[in-house]
Amino acid sequence: MDSYLIQVNGHGDHAPMLDVHLKTNGNSISLGKVKGRKPRWAVRASEMSKKTFNPVRAIVDSMKVEPNPKKVMISLSLGDPTVFGNLPTNDEVTRAVKEVLDSGQYNGYAPSVGYQSCREAVATYYSCPEAPLEAQDVILRSACSQAIELALAVLANPGQNILVPRPGFSLYKTLALSMGIEVKLYNLLPEKGWEIDLEHLESLVDEKTACLIVNNPSNPCGSVFSKSHLQKILEVASRQCVPILADEIYGDMVFADCKYEPIATLSTNVPILSCGGLAKRWLVPGWRMGWILIHDRRDIFGNEIRGGLVRLSQRILGPCTIVQGALERILHRTPPEFYQNTLSILKSNADLCYAALSAIPGLRPVRPAGAMYLMVGVEMEHFPEFENDVEFTERLISEQSVFCLPATCFEYPNFFRVVITVPEEMILEACSRIQEFCEMHYQGADGAQDMECDK
Repeated sequence: MDSYLIQVNGHGDHAPMLDVHLKTNGNSISLGKVKGRKPRWAVRASEMSKKTFNPVRAIVDSMKVEPNPKKVMISLSLGDPTVFGNLPTNDEVTRAVKEVLDSGQYNGYAPSVGYQSCREAVATYYSCPEAPLEAQDVILRSACSQAIELALAVLANPGQNILVPRPGFSLYKTLALSMGIEVKLYNLLPEKGWEIDLEHLESLVDEKTACLIVNNPSNPCGSVFSKSHLQKILEVASRQCVPILADEIYGDMVFADCKYEPIATLSTNVPILSCGGLAKRWLVPGWRMGWILIHDRRDIFGNEIRGGLVRLSQRILGPCTIVQGALERILHRTPPEFYQNTLSILKSNADLCYAALSAIPGLRPVRPAGAMYLMVGVEMEHFPEFENDVEFTERLISEQSVFCLPATCFEYPNFFRVVITVPEEMILEACSRIQEFCEMHYQGADGAQDMECDK
């Protein structure tokens, strides 16, 4: 039997080269010099993590300001309808979860795309003659945010681009940039109730455009697109052969004088991935239940996109099985009065807030038609001591203890967003404080000009 001995001759602790000899049955064979490796710690954050950037967190975390200790803080910044306890979910919703929990039947792993029976329940709830759905058209995810992430991941590759509304929900950009996808911002028009500037939208499309994101009803605008405007959006998408990712988490959350039209019900050929969930309409954002609805009547997505969604869903299993098990009961047992009561409160708060802020010189609120938000323009020329909307909202915190998000968070400077889910007395008090703040700092044309000369 042959025996082997490997002799390694190094030169010091930091030798970059090693002289290696192989001895076999007394004969020495030189293998020459090979590169050595000195082990050392070199743990670095991934490129994906470095590309991940949340503008809301970046701006809010940089606002080093303390509220006025003499006034109770009123936060109109967080899009969580459960914060103040005035908008609880319906008893039928909680009862459905309790029944499932007590049954002990939903404690194990579910299929990556969700239980078949739960997918059928969602398909049945949202299916209509204009946009029919079956269980295979539903992918369950952990909240609408993860549904959007999955939809983006299946539609776009690194180096491609997506079309995103401005102002718009910041998550679209956060997700896209982390994936190496370019974001192109198309304008919404406040003077037209935040309709899309369709000419600007179409000018952004090129050969690398992977999808168009349409958010309706809108966060942060509280706008609701009319049927005719949605049809015009579809015409652009059809003409340019660009699929749509529809963020419809606020679907059906529209005020009485408006009608919500799911965009898929109006499409004859444009393929659509519609993302939704329980968070807002059922007032349970912490339950993290969302879904993707695949609308593809012309088979443009085909097995390519459907298969891609299934494979991507297998990276991490779907949403909480307890909530999945309760889905059918939640969707079909929740009484209509619950939705109507929620919308009545939101509409009342929106009207109060809009009326109060419209009367304040220097502010230009845009009347909302749904969702949970209202956008307010600031005529910065009349507040010359503030550089921008971030400084304006910072001082509003420090002087009046009212926190509104500066719309720079949504790529739309010189506006701020108000959340209208708070109790009525808080809305009224916040508006009163905003009025006091604006009266303190407002400068008419002459005053603003004098201040500019003093600089």
